[in-house]
Amino acid sequence: MFTDRVELTVSSGKGGPGCVSFRREKFVINGGPNGGDGGKGGDIWFKCDNNTHTLSHFQKKMHIKADNGAPGESSNMSGKSGTKKVIIVPPGTQIIDEDNDEVLFDMLIDGQEELFISGGKGGLGNTHFKSSTNQRPTYAQPGEKGETRRITLDLKLIADVGLVGFPNVGKSTLISTVSNARPEIANYEFTTLTPKLGQVNIGDFESFIMADIPGIIGGAHEGKGLGIEFLRHIERTEILLFMVDLASYRDLREQIETLKAEVAAFSDKLGDSKYAIALTRVDIIAPDEISDLVSGFLEIIGVEATKNNELGFDEKIPYFIQNTPDETLGYDRTVPYFIAPISSATNKNIEPLKHALFNLVQTNRLYSK
Repeated sequence: MFTDRVELTVSSGKGGPGCVSFRREKFVINGGPNGGDGGKGGDIWFKCDNNTHTLSHFQKKMHIKADNGAPGESSNMSGKSGTKKVIIVPPGTQIIDEDNDEVLFDMLIDGQEELFISGGKGGLGNTHFKSSTNQRPTYAQPGEKGETRRITLDLKLIADVGLVGFPNVGKSTLISTVSNARPEIANYEFTTLTPKLGQVNIGDFESFIMADIPGIIGGAHEGKGLGIEFLRHIERTEILLFMVDLASYRDLREQIETLKAEVAAFSDKLGDSKYAIALTRVDIIAPDEISDLVSGFLEIIGVEATKNNELGFDEKIPYFIQNTPDETLGYDRTVPYFIAPISSATNKNIEPLKHALFNLVQTNRLYSK
């Protein structure tokens, strides 16, 4: 089961108490105090691990606690420190303080470790309290208490390209065609109930990560459908691919305007993302109708078709490219980077689509450094 948000109470360990003891050996007269110190309580750490992709393993763990330190012992022996507790989270997890909603840590990099709360110090044994006026101290310190915090773990997937579209427009089919992801695919709406990540390979050495989220409908940012639960999973993506279904009963203008409005209403950052548009399911459109539909869509959004075959799109169908990748530093976010008709079922323009997206991802990586 995919879980992307959990609430936890975490506590560091209590320090062990110091020991009160006195040296008792044969032939040793008036042996002095020799009580050891208590052990330090265990710390709470967070660690980012690429091998986990969900927070579901926390569902039955309401309280996570590190070990307490052991009491000090005689002969000036210190108690054992409590074992630290390392909480493993997937990349993209935010640790949020429940009291003030402050983001304490953003776990993004595999192997990243962060100390959250330290364990309590161990108490001093009675050895430390010996003085010229008190040579037989019968007092030792108790260990310090550990700290308890209430937190929320909020997982937001990390991807280069996020797929956005109405239900059943071919997002799952596309990501299964171009990547190693294997989402459920069926001919009904809201087939995708959880976000999916896939690695899209370009040649032998290059790749980018694509994210598929459940379909968006009007009012998604207010909680309608499944959108508001999963729009945040593309909040980290810098590039969006809006998928508009040419064969849908929904009007083309309605599709693109609703999708852009919902994304912008949910997040200003998403509203400012670079984006491209894929016109899907051209395989079930009559060949003589495709050109008219694509041309009509270009008119709807106010751009002209450009016969630029640099990215390898089929020249028999009109499509639009705003500019070449090295010019996107001054990217105009009111205009898509490219618009292209595709079919995942017949692989129409799929390879050019992969390379066009990769070019945009590379450019974005270059200028975001």
